[in-house]
Parts: sequence; C-alpha cells; structure tokens
Amino acid sequence: MKQLLRTYRRIASALSLLQSPMLLAVRLYWGLQFAQTGWGKLHNLAKITAFFASLNIPFPAFNAPFVSTLELVGGILLMLGLFSRPIAFLLAGNMLVAYWTADREALTSIFSDPGKFYVADPYTFLFASLLVLIFGAGFFAADTYIAKRLKVAESE
Repeated sequence: MKQLLRTYRRIASALSLLQSPMLLAVRLYWGLQFAQTGWGKLHNLAKITAFFASLNIPFPAFNAPFVSTLELVGGILLMLGLFSRPIAFLLAGNMLVAYWTADREALTSIFSDPGKFYVADPYTFLFASLLVLIFGAGFFAADTYIAKRLKVAESE
C-alpha cells in the first residue's frame, strides 16, 4: 500500500508540472479566439448592433462596440497573461450574457439536456474564461513576472 501511495504521489507531482503549460495553451488558444471574434465584431458593428437589438439587449449601439472591444482587448490580455483574472471575470460574464440572450434554451437545459448546453457557441469560451479565473494565468504569464518583480522591489 505504501508503494502504491508513493507511486500516486510521484505521478500527481509530475502531472502538476503540466499545470502552467496547460494554462498557457488555454490562454493562447482561447485568447486568440476571443481577439479574432472581437476584431470581427468591430469590423461589422452595424450588423452586431442590429443583432443585439434583435436580442433585446439594452443600448445595442453602446453594447456592440463595448463587447467587441472587450473581446478583442480581453483576448490579447488573456494571451499575454496580463490582468488575467479580472479579464477572465469580464469575459466569463460576457459569455453568460451571450448564453442568456442568444442561447437561453441551451442555458436552461444545462441539467435536463447537457448536450445542448455544451454544444452552444459560448460554452468553450466560458469554460476557458472560468479556468483562468479560477486557476490564474500560471507561471508563463505577465502577471507572474510582474508579481515577482514587485516582490523583489518590496524586499529591497
């Protein structure tokens, strides 16, 4: 039994080394996806504004450029790992609003028909945002570098 526990601890320790590279991969891939989506929306603001209006989103002329900019800038910041948790919080909120307004049936069927929930467009964006919000940006992030620099500056 001791050997089994020792083996388990070694495997768990080795797999823990993959946490930061995995968070980096999530940030880079989904940050790029957010940035591309935001870029596309910014270049089609009239269409996005009309879509938001059709969903009864308040102030569509304000919200369309706001959401587009959030996704573009938020995606870039996510890739850099800069202000990761605040940006992940905003992007997760954005995806929850997307679920509520554009995919409400998928959102409300989260327990009764989970397949409908996880095939909806906002799902992977929401999931990636929640990963970064909960676990942070990982070691390979501007946030980590800045935190280390501040810690060194405080100790001097």
